[in-house]
Amino acid sequence: MQITPVSPDLLVEEVTGLVAARPGRVRLALDGPPPARPVALAERVAVELRALGRAVLVVAAADFLRPASVRLEYGREDPDEFLDGWLDVGGLRREVLDPAGPDGSGRVLPRLWDAAADRAYRDGYTELPADGVVLLAGALLLGRGLPLDMSVHLRMNPAALARTLPDDERWTLPAYARYDAEHDPARAADLLVLVDHPDRPAIRRPERGDCGRGGS
Repeated sequence: MQITPVSPDLLVEEVTGLVAARPGRVRLALDGPPPARPVALAERVAVELRALGRAVLVVAAADFLRPASVRLEYGREDPDEFLDGWLDVGGLRREVLDPAGPDGSGRVLPRLWDAAADRAYRDGYTELPADGVVLLAGALLLGRGLPLDMSVHLRMNPAALARTLPDDERWTLPAYARYDAEHDPARAADLLVLVDHPDRPAIRRPERGDCGRGGS
């Protein structure tokens, strides 16, 4: 498949265009490990979409982790649990993705759990209008059955990820390897972005062209 190098600005335009072309509410996942900067990309896309008149809520997956008593039950550095048990999938569905769906109430919670303090945030709910957008950004999001309308996967090859992860997060590398092998996010996503060097991304179209499957 053809790989097209783009600038970070052009990548923002590409993702913005995907969302802007879709009417009604949109739930888009920006999936990638922390060095791929999915939250930063979501925030930049949000700025562009707001300029087009769309209401946008950026949701960081890191604000929907399970409590430490559950998350760390098998130790602080268990890669299998990091992949399978850290994300509060039920909370994301209940508080964000289901209400943001076409038949949902539009009443969404921006943040649920403060993992650093290990307690719930005290945020109020946000009302998402009929053409509102949720940008869910974080790692290991695809292949979990999340109700998504579209997805972008920010892919780093194993060597690049190992090079860029902080030393205290390198224990997560086996989780990312399992994620690639078992969930195949590069194939599941509507848009695949190669970010071995995040300042020099490249776009590769997924093998399946049915945009809108959402990588769930």
